Amino acid sequence: MTENSLDTAGRHAAADQAGGERAADSPSSPGSADADSARPSGMAGATGGRPPRPALGRRAAAFADSLWRPALVLAVLFAAWWFVAAQEYVPNYLVPTPGQVWETMTGQWSELARHTLVTLYETVLGFVLAAALGLATAVAIAYSRTLDKALYPIVLFAQVIPKIAIAPLLVVWFGLGLTPKIILAVLIAFFPVVISGVAGLRSTDPELLDLAATMGAGPWRTFRKIRFPNALPHLMAGLKVAVTLAVVGAVVGEFVGASEGLGYVLLLANGNLDAPLLFADLILMSAIGIVLFVLVEIAEALLIPWHASRRAGVSLTTS
Repeated sequence: MTENSLDTAGRHAAADQAGGERAADSPSSPGSADADSARPSGMAGATGGRPPRPALGRRAAAFADSLWRPALVLAVLFAAWWFVAAQEYVPNYLVPTPGQVWETMTGQWSELARHTLVTLYETVLGFVLAAALGLATAVAIAYSRTLDKALYPIVLFAQVIPKIAIAPLLVVWFGLGLTPKIILAVLIAFFPVVISGVAGLRSTDPELLDLAATMGAGPWRTFRKIRFPNALPHLMAGLKVAVTLAVVGAVVGEFVGASEGLGYVLLLANGNLDAPLLFADLILMSAIGIVLFVLVEIAEALLIPWHASRRAGVSLTTS
């Protein structure tokens, strides 16, 4: 089987996954084609007689449009926080003012940055290992009925065990270093990758697989050209969940036994009733999760720009 024919089949599968977007983007009114033909050639595709904006301008406008709503919500929450703390409806040792949190963050920045890098390292390494092991497990489950029956119940059983309950055991086995935190991050982030990977690999059209087999494609080429690209939308959704859970795993591991990391700082702040340090630590934890989630989102946009979920203006309803 030639590479070009299999690539064409894979592109057809991608087009099917997009959910008829070409039909949605085409003009629906009968007179739209006549209106387009009546325009001068220099104004083809223009709107209202204006030339189309450059691609960079459109992307900047879309980016700004996606930011102002969450920015508005954050501004409202920040204003409510400032008002409650400034009026001392809640004592400042419980809810500090934003100014107190800022002073703590800037005054102890070098120390907080060191602990942030430790937690970031644990999170990233745990997420990468969880993604690799989860994808390998998903492939094994999707390709083998025997492994499906053998591994799937074990994966489910491992997921329902509270990870905080086994964290002390990991500390006893591996000590107080980085290893228990990384293992805990892997255990928490592993399950979403497996579930999404299995769902994606099983969602490939059977007729497309039969066509590839008829044309002489082997299992590896079918996986590389058809199964894996078709599974990417499901897999990326699972990775976005897993990367946020990896932060939780690293911090939980630091709760049980650590001498550095944001979880360790959180315990210190809680024990000393240092609310500004506690809030600053929570902000840094959230920042790690948000940045990593955005990076996975960017990777998704680069890997599957053809998918319906990545297209701007695609309606999710029929109304």
